[in-house]
Amino acid sequence: MTRAFEETIHTDFPNRLDYATYLRLDLILQAQQPLSDPEHHDETLFIIQHQTSELWMKLIIHELQAGIRSIQNDQLEPCFKILARVKHVQRMLFEQWAVLATLTPTEYAEFRGALGRASGFQSWQYRHIEFLLGNKDANALRVFKDRPDEQSALATALNSPSLYDEFLRHLGRRGLPVPSESVERSWQEPYAAREGVRDVFKIIYENPAAHWDAYEMAEKLVDVEEQFSLWRYRHMLTVERVIGHKTGTGGSSGVSFLRKALEIRLFPELWDVRTEIGR
Repeated sequence: MTRAFEETIHTDFPNRLDYATYLRLDLILQAQQPLSDPEHHDETLFIIQHQTSELWMKLIIHELQAGIRSIQNDQLEPCFKILARVKHVQRMLFEQWAVLATLTPTEYAEFRGALGRASGFQSWQYRHIEFLLGNKDANALRVFKDRPDEQSALATALNSPSLYDEFLRHLGRRGLPVPSESVERSWQEPYAAREGVRDVFKIIYENPAAHWDAYEMAEKLVDVEEQFSLWRYRHMLTVERVIGHKTGTGGSSGVSFLRKALEIRLFPELWDVRTEIGR
């Protein structure tokens, strides 16, 4: 069975916007420029894997910034859709590691030297996501000293309340007993867990009917952190599978450096409160 070509389908685009122009495919599809010489077949996979990851991360940043603005306006409901979308984008990033894992150690060794000192550690968008989610480290800005625009964007995020910070400030404005040091502090410092914040979430979780939007927001944040942890774990395993325990191209210790990131909690009280509920 064949499908007839419908005569109403547009075929003339001399002065009209078409699909390729709208998506700027002329730029995107020319952006894969392998540097291995002679060109190694699998370098294209490596480049596309990381380029598509950066596109997804751009969307995550776009969504998280919108979520922060929504919370600042004391509107949690729009965040539910935003964080649900972020979770699905994170799932796409997680699944992408399966594609890169088809790259064997022998194949990667053929073109790894072409990367020089280039490394995913230098992804300013990844760092931006971490800052928006509260994992702050001023030292990370040093990596971008030769890229002033990116460094400036990161500095703004570093010195601004994270998504979680804004949620706690929102809860404080609602009259919940959020500790003062959690709503007014040096935003560039990594977030530190506080029992007082855990107790606030205990109030919310033990009476969800009275705090339904905050309860739903808390669960959406747990979704995002869970997906982030899974992504980090899959990243570490893929790196170990492809290069073992070699030093990273960016100078890190490689797998052991990535393993330490698995211990980071972005929203610690949302995990701690689970031990308290029902006691």
